[in-house]
Amino acid sequence: MRKHTSIKAMAAILLAVVMVFGLVGCNSSVPENNPTPGNQDGLNTPSGNQTPPSGNNNTPSTPANTSPINVVWYPNESSNTHAEIRAEVNRLITQATGRPANDVTTTDYTIAIEAIASGAADIAMAMGAVGYIEAKNRNPAVDVLFVNSDADWGLDGAKYFAWLCVNIEDADEYRSGNTYSIDNIRGKKMSFVSNSSTSGFRVPTSSIIAHFTADNLNEDALVEGGSNRFFREVYFGQSHQGSAINLLTGNSDVSAFCDIELQAYIELVSGNENEVGAVYRIKNDADAPFNVHAGKEFVVIASTPVFNGPNAVNPQNLSAEEIQAILDLFTSEEVASNELLFYDASVEGAFGLYKKGSSYGYVATTDSWYDPYR
Repeated sequence: MRKHTSIKAMAAILLAVVMVFGLVGCNSSVPENNPTPGNQDGLNTPSGNQTPPSGNNNTPSTPANTSPINVVWYPNESSNTHAEIRAEVNRLITQATGRPANDVTTTDYTIAIEAIASGAADIAMAMGAVGYIEAKNRNPAVDVLFVNSDADWGLDGAKYFAWLCVNIEDADEYRSGNTYSIDNIRGKKMSFVSNSSTSGFRVPTSSIIAHFTADNLNEDALVEGGSNRFFREVYFGQSHQGSAINLLTGNSDVSAFCDIELQAYIELVSGNENEVGAVYRIKNDADAPFNVHAGKEFVVIASTPVFNGPNAVNPQNLSAEEIQAILDLFTSEEVASNELLFYDASVEGAFGLYKKGSSYGYVATTDSWYDPYR
């Protein structure tokens, strides 16, 4: 949750990323501040999550690859809230391949993208379109595996929503007749997620640029605050949860984040899901860091549909047969019925990666499906 960094600071971050991957390659551990137990700075690959089955009586002509399959997650799913979901994904990958699977948690989008591009991770779960495209631009071998579907197990409605939100006590500043608009966001304190985030940066900035056409804005004009800038101050939360916390704590007046990443912590108070004017409240039993904001409410003042994010693969440590086995399992009815991945929101206390009413299961797609974001 920091202001837009200077060029010098960005250079330091890139140097840190390079150092992190050097350490990962040497199997070194680096402490970090992520709340997930056992995390390391940037990347975390805990050992011993799964063990491959034994008992194959056929002697292969070449030794079987028994190295761990590393699964990287964005910061959004790297907290304790998603620990059981990550473990379940690892279990399924082991079921499909017979190889151990480790979850790799991160605190920065850039590190997750670099992990899948470089091969430090073999699979990247729940990416955004922009992050996936950045990884593929760095390494053309990276490819999409599958995506969470629409309610009919297809792609036609496979979308989630990029929100711009304000605190309920400030909502009247953004009223436009009987609804809300972004007309008055100029000069406010703004929070995005990461400049590699599709729904937390690329889509919101595109919407702002399109809305304020007379200002001839571009992304560069929206990432740095100041008296002569469009926004007074600009923050990056580094996750959708972090951008929401910026709003709830008053660091920002307006925050960009998406519906999926906040679903574990919020409940609808009034209005329609994902529509402008919808009011959401932080649940009383929300996990940290939202627990200290229980009961606080915010209003959606802009909502834009976004293609569901890809789950990607770097094939350098996986055979074609293993990739196909993972694809077959994750796009099966077995996984679609897995309540840790696709949960029934009508059941009190239920939580998983995606709401069953919005996504039936995973479905195969291709790289070209994300061309609109290029």
